[in-house]
Amino acid sequence: MPKLDIAGLKKRIDSLRGVKTLVVGDLAIDEMMYGVASRISREAPVLILKHTETKVILGGGANAIHNAATLSDEQCGAIGVYGDDYHAPILLDALKKANIDTQYMVQDKTRPTTTKTRISGSSTQSVTQQIVRIDRELNDPVSKETEEKVISQIKKAVPKFDAVILSDYGIGMMTDGIIKATIDTAREHGIVVAVDAQSDMRRFKNATVLTPNQPDAEKAVGYKIVDDITLNQAGKDLLAQTNADMILITRGSFGMMLFLKNGETHKIPAFNKTDVFDVTGAGDTVVATFTAALAAGARPEEAMILGNLAASIVIRHFGCATTSREELKEQIEEIEF
Repeated sequence: MPKLDIAGLKKRIDSLRGVKTLVVGDLAIDEMMYGVASRISREAPVLILKHTETKVILGGGANAIHNAATLSDEQCGAIGVYGDDYHAPILLDALKKANIDTQYMVQDKTRPTTTKTRISGSSTQSVTQQIVRIDRELNDPVSKETEEKVISQIKKAVPKFDAVILSDYGIGMMTDGIIKATIDTAREHGIVVAVDAQSDMRRFKNATVLTPNQPDAEKAVGYKIVDDITLNQAGKDLLAQTNADMILITRGSFGMMLFLKNGETHKIPAFNKTDVFDVTGAGDTVVATFTAALAAGARPEEAMILGNLAASIVIRHFGCATTSREELKEQIEEIEF
């Protein structure tokens, strides 16, 4: 495990304030609807909930850029596709409120704005629990016309940022053309480009880093990671498949392992473990923090430590969450593993 230089890491955290990050990918909103169970309906054997609150949270790739924006004093940016529907202005407004530039967003009136509505209920003496989730999304690839518009925005936007995250949630945005345009443009301008992908990682050639979780890494290499031998082999195989500079495999309660193209490896345990946790969106937090730290000049192993620390904070919150530089500096003093 890399040595923990607390003072040095605090300086790295402070340096995140100046990083402008751009996300390109599948952006979504999580619509959280809450109610109190009042009675059973006469129309069907279902609960009637009295609505108490609706919250809108940035999800998918939008959660990644929200995490980056909370770590920076600079305006971050987003390139994604949204529809011509009720949720379109809600997504754009939520991005703007998080200090995320939406000028490079692309509208496609034939597609819905990706929205995941979770309806949760409670009673006087019970905890709130999710009852049903409704997804509004189209998984088919975007049209050629929309792809060309997105690529045009990528070529305009990427040179204006310090770091780029490609976020693939399998909702149709990540075509081969969009992937190549993003990575090529970032590389041409010497910009860190990270990939958080749930699908075929071989499509994301020549990125700075890919950050798969262990199940996605296993899917990509075609075998289970059961010990240090298979973990090390998976890292080597992913480097070979993608030609990335580095691979960061996140392993939940087992921590993380970083593989560099030069053969160097770094392994760290999970920090500040807790019995109560929600891993929703934790991968977005890791890629946002790791990428911003690299762009700010951190060594890869330092960036991994900060990504791990950020994840240990957000998993203590329900649903997608973010952290701040101040919170990172507080928690780094109390690291336990």
